[in-house]
Amino acid sequence: MMFPIFLSVVMEQNQLYRDFESEAIPHMDALYNFALKMTGDSDDAGDLLQETYMRAFRFWDKFEAGTNCKAWLFRIMKNTYINIYRKKSKSPTKVDYEEIENYYENIKASNTDDAHLEKDIYDNLLDDELSQAISSLPEDFRTVIILCDIEGFSYEEIADFVDAPIGTVRSRLHRARKMLFTKLYDYAVDRRYITKD
Repeated sequence: MMFPIFLSVVMEQNQLYRDFESEAIPHMDALYNFALKMTGDSDDAGDLLQETYMRAFRFWDKFEAGTNCKAWLFRIMKNTYINIYRKKSKSPTKVDYEEIENYYENIKASNTDDAHLEKDIYDNLLDDELSQAISSLPEDFRTVIILCDIEGFSYEEIADFVDAPIGTVRSRLHRARKMLFTKLYDYAVDRRYITKD
């Protein structure tokens, strides 16, 4: 009588593993790239990815099938990052939004039509100059740029991820794009994404 109960438990665990493997594992590359952007170190990014997947597997029974697994995993990674790296005194940088606003208002280029620049840049692979520009953004801005323009999350998903209102997400995204525009203006001219006129 015990054997059928044991067998059903084993089969249930095998199904959980297969579900986890098919739903969660395909997002590993995107999560690693995000971990690398957050930590700035490949070893730390690997550790963060491993811890994220361990926690995700431990709580896989809490995941609702049919919902956005990628967003769920990113949320786990963000919370793991905050928990681990704040303990190591690497808390995320605080941003003075007025200072950022003054920064891009004072140094912005005369040509501020950046709609085509954003589309053209993100249609191509990220090269070193673009990656460095994104990495140099303050963390709050870097996070929304990566989640929206690279990973394709909706404003609602990003708001949930960063635990902020949608209006704040839109504001950070707008400012992040303006900062990237000023940082990448010469790059865009060299690549003929825009003209200097």
